[in-house]
Parts: sequence; structure tokens; C-alpha cells
Amino acid sequence: MSKKLRIVFFGTPDFAAASLQKLIENKVNVVAIVTAPDRPRGRGKKLGTSAVKDYAIKVCLPILQPSNLKSPDFIEELKSLQADLQIVVAFRMLPVIVWDLPALGTINLHASLLPQYRGAAPINWVIINGEKETGVTTFFLKHEIDTGEIIFQNSEPIYNNDNAGTLYRRLMHKGADLVLKTVHAIQLGEYPRIPQKSTEKLVTAPKIFKEDCKIDWNRPAEKVRNFIRGLSPYPGAWTSFNGKILKIFDVDLSGLEGKEPGKYSVRSAGEELMISCQDHQLEITELQQEGKKRMSSDEFLRGHTFQ
Repeated sequence: MSKKLRIVFFGTPDFAAASLQKLIENKVNVVAIVTAPDRPRGRGKKLGTSAVKDYAIKVCLPILQPSNLKSPDFIEELKSLQADLQIVVAFRMLPVIVWDLPALGTINLHASLLPQYRGAAPINWVIINGEKETGVTTFFLKHEIDTGEIIFQNSEPIYNNDNAGTLYRRLMHKGADLVLKTVHAIQLGEYPRIPQKSTEKLVTAPKIFKEDCKIDWNRPAEKVRNFIRGLSPYPGAWTSFNGKILKIFDVDLSGLEGKEPGKYSVRSAGEELMISCQDHQLEITELQQEGKKRMSSDEFLRGHTFQ
């Protein structure tokens, strides 16, 4: 009979909490979790806890929240847990002294089919780039980010109406299943370690900043639509409107010929808000003006006049 592994889980958002919940519900021996420190949130600046911490409290797991992952006190506390394996899902980069600690190593869940889309924002970039398929990968951590030996992968189609939010939710649950499968395989000592190929052309998925989210209306409508849905609902693609930021969350291809890139117009007796791209027009269906709530284009048009 195989030894029951002692596991320390690293993660912060709901994407990670889904994997932790899957492990706990399947009686995996998670001895502690490591998550981000509580941080002020919202207008009241009240301390907010991570989704992983919330779930850990619910199931009475020990919680570590180091501000410095190289702190001697944290390293000693981690050593005292005597983990055989560490699991990382949606957590910040670990120093070598942390990921190299367990005898069986540290595994990571990544939301792409590695080696493609290495980086911080794979879910956004696969949609922005118009991909038709992505997936999840478990692999062993090593020095270079997202380059370790692959254990398992599972693919997921990208549908034409997907945005980053809908794909995120599906990959969150598919990833949780893959993490559980990986733990069971390591528990039995029967798992592959497949080196990542580096000969093919690789597409990366770097972190996305606010300035990266500005819409370029001089591009073809299909590419603009992919850009918008790849950033929806977060961080949100934006453009300028009357000197303020206008976030756009959803658009439809109209098939109508574009007039002047970036030019707004209204159709169907004032019910459809259109904007021109390089080749065709897009119908904007959901947006948010700076300082206001997210709304449909119908609501927006009731408060604005267009020629």
C-alpha cells in the first residue's frame, strides 16, 4: 500500500480554491496552505482574505501567510510541516529554497497546453490571439518559469462566444480534476515526466497591464472582437469617449462595412450602438463609462445623443 503523502498547497484566488476543495473532498492529506497576506479592499479599505484562505478556514486547515517567501521564519515553519509534495495553483513565483524543499518536488497547475502560452495571463491571450483550443497542464517546477517536466495535460475547446471569464471557470474545474489525478499518480509512484519541447514556435502569455488594454480600432473587426472578449470581464478593454475611459465588455460582428476607424454611430432607431474598425463595424452590447456602473448599450444610449 502506498504511503499517504503530506502535501502543502500554495494558492490565492478562486481558481486555486477549486483545486484545494477537490483535494480535500477526495481525502488528500493537505497539511497546510500558503496564501497571500490579507489586504485592504474596496472603498472602506477593510482587510480582505483570499478565496483559498476562506476555504481553508472552513475546513480547519493550518494557514501560512508570509509577506516574504525567503524569510527564515517562514522557511523553518515550512520545513516543520515535513511535506512530501507541494502544489502551486495561481500563486506568485516561488524561490528555489521553497520549491526545492519536498523530496518529491513541487508541482504547478498552468492554464494552457504547455509549452505554449507560458506566462501570467494564458487565458486572456489564447482568446486575444483567436485560438480554438487550450487546456491545463500539471508539471514540476524548475528554475525557468513554466518550463518544467510535464506530468499530465487536458485540452479544452474555445467557443466563439467565450470570453476570459467563461473560459476561466471551465479551466478552473478542469484544472482541479487534473491536480487530483496528478496527486493520485504521484502517490502510486506511476507518473510521466515529459520534457517540454522547445523546437516549435512558442507563443507566450505575459502579464497584462492597463495600458495594454487600450483598443486599436484600426485593426480588423474580428481581431478587435477577440481582444475585447479576451479581456472581459477583467481587466477590461477600454477606449476614450468624451475625454473619459469607456470599458467595453461585449461586442457582436455586424457584417456592415466600416466607415472611419473609431467612429461611433447609432442604428435601428437609436437602439444599436456601432463602432467602425478597419474593415467592418462592431455592435457594442455591454460597456461601462468611467465612474458609472456596467450597463447594456440600450441603457447607455438613453443617456447620450449621437448624430
